[in-house]
Amino acid sequence: MAGQPERAPHPERHETPDERADRNLVELLQELRVLQTGVQIVFAFLLGVAFTPRFTQLDGTQQDIYVATLLLTIVSSAVLATPVALHRGLFHRGAKRRIVALSTKLTQTGLLFLALALNGAVLLLMDVVLGRTAAVAITAATALLFAGLWFVLPWALKRS
Repeated sequence: MAGQPERAPHPERHETPDERADRNLVELLQELRVLQTGVQIVFAFLLGVAFTPRFTQLDGTQQDIYVATLLLTIVSSAVLATPVALHRGLFHRGAKRRIVALSTKLTQTGLLFLALALNGAVLLLMDVVLGRTAAVAITAATALLFAGLWFVLPWALKRS
């Protein structure tokens, strides 16, 4: 009917493409709030570790793992906060669909960096507590867990 907004290809939702973009952006920003809390907890833990008496006892490899993990946490925080900055900078320009598309890619990238940071923390902790061989084995298992749940599962479900 003339004069009515274009409807989405999913009639069960009865929303226009702009309404869908609005909903998707709200959902994405809510997901990012949850993720950011996790990143902040990991970052706080890592900051605290550097100021413990035992930190000076870490060997060179453990210190390298610590630095890499701290930097991965910073990168994941920056990447996961970028969709908020995009929304703030572009929302009034009618670019919500573009913001959602780019923010989705940024979130996937941020999840990758967060998974790497979390695995780095596991590697460091397990190396200190159980030794290097056990640390590598446990970290390989947690890396597979993250890869499977955060990347392979969504990809497989999208394909089906």
